Amino acid sequence: MSTTIGVNALEIIAFRLGQESFCIRTTAVREIRGWAASMPIPNSPDYVLGVINLRGNVIPTIDLARRLGMPAAERTERSAIVVVEAGHTTIGLLVDHVTDMLSIPSDHLQPVPQVFSNFDSQYCEGIITHADGMICFINLERLFEGDDAIPQAA
Repeated sequence: MSTTIGVNALEIIAFRLGQESFCIRTTAVREIRGWAASMPIPNSPDYVLGVINLRGNVIPTIDLARRLGMPAAERTERSAIVVVEAGHTTIGLLVDHVTDMLSIPSDHLQPVPQVFSNFDSQYCEGIITHADGMICFINLERLFEGDDAIPQAA
């Protein structure tokens, strides 16, 4: 079955955090790297793993699951660091594993239902319905906006 996807397509990279699927726009992704330990930063929040050297640039690495209020990500041979641009800052995001790069029709993006009173949907742009289930679409700018633990570029 072929789907025609026009100019209103969302280009995403999908990944797993625990048993859940999440995605971000591919335009935010600089590269995907295998798991590498970070140098810890004293007195940083529990979701900040530390910093890594990315070709001479020191960038913070974040356990994305912890940042989203979930249990810490498992570090395995499938773990990945997704290096992204969030606003004007480069950040490494630890994810359990990258699953897909997809082009999804924009009408597959549905609003987050408001029935979850304790769910903070400000970081979720919506839910993408997909043949294999549903994917939470993360808004990286909102996720790290005003986060004092992440250095903001000038």
